[in-house]
Amino acid sequence: MPSRCSSRPPGWPAAGLQTDDGQVSHTLAMPISVGGKGGTGTNPEQLFAAGYAACFESALRLVARLQKKPLKDATITARVTLGRTDDGGFGLAAELHGHVDGVSRDETRALMDAAHQVCPYSKATRGNIQVTLVAE
Repeated sequence: MPSRCSSRPPGWPAAGLQTDDGQVSHTLAMPISVGGKGGTGTNPEQLFAAGYAACFESALRLVARLQKKPLKDATITARVTLGRTDDGGFGLAAELHGHVDGVSRDETRALMDAAHQVCPYSKATRGNIQVTLVAE
């Protein structure tokens, strides 16, 4: 069954989102850096980073399993930025930082490269935003 999430119509800062099953519910707040008032809510870039990190880690574990490389522990941290584009609009960029316990940095990078080919978020963003992979 596909995951679905609905957001109330734009009306910063009163906008919010909730998944159909009620498991996720957040107040949204536009960051001060892009002209918003800030506040206690989250912003779409944070939600995108959380989703990308979780999806990418799953993809990393999948490719490790397919390559028969047991993982002790792995973490992915996504850093998503929102900035101005050359045409005056806004655009996203993402950095994915990966750490795999007991594996060299080169092996971590190879797993990340393979995960980047199968991760649905990576497929969706390929050619649309800059994504940088960083093995730690």
